[in-house]
Amino acid sequence: MPHINLLPWRDQQRAQRSREFQLMLAFTVIGTAAAVYFGQMYMQGLIDHQGRRNDLISKEIVELDKKIEEIRGLQETKRLLLARMQVIEQLQQQRTEVVHVFDEVVSTLPEGVYLTSLKQEGGSLTIAGVAQSNARVSTYMKQLDASPWLADAQLLVIETKADKGGRFSQFSLRVKQMRSEEKGSPS
Repeated sequence: MPHINLLPWRDQQRAQRSREFQLMLAFTVIGTAAAVYFGQMYMQGLIDHQGRRNDLISKEIVELDKKIEEIRGLQETKRLLLARMQVIEQLQQQRTEVVHVFDEVVSTLPEGVYLTSLKQEGGSLTIAGVAQSNARVSTYMKQLDASPWLADAQLLVIETKADKGGRFSQFSLRVKQMRSEEKGSPS
């Protein structure tokens, strides 16, 4: 029987498989390296993109902080203007009160009482004058208390003096000035 040697063919086939394996291994290594490289490039691109977005957001935050400071400044200006407006409104409301107070001081003045000085200190008036008698001072105080613009008349000093014209009473009293909001504005 003839003897056929298949070893070279098997060696060739084995060598062929070995080359194919090495080629496949090389393609796999190259493919894996390429996949890793492109994956890393893709991830780096995403990181760079997110970094740009973060920078943009940081710039926007800085601009918004500036705008917030402007708004706070405007709010402070608004608050100051409102406070000034309230002061002006109060002064406008109180402008007529002085006229009413002077009118009340004069209209409540009984016969025989003469005023020598009138001084305003805050919400009260200090009135000094001369009267023919103590009873006239008392009448004046009652009329001041009945006034819608004046209240709480308090006698500070009363002295009876005499001169060649007769006896007279020198007095000083304090009366509280009522605001239109306190008693209601008389029309």
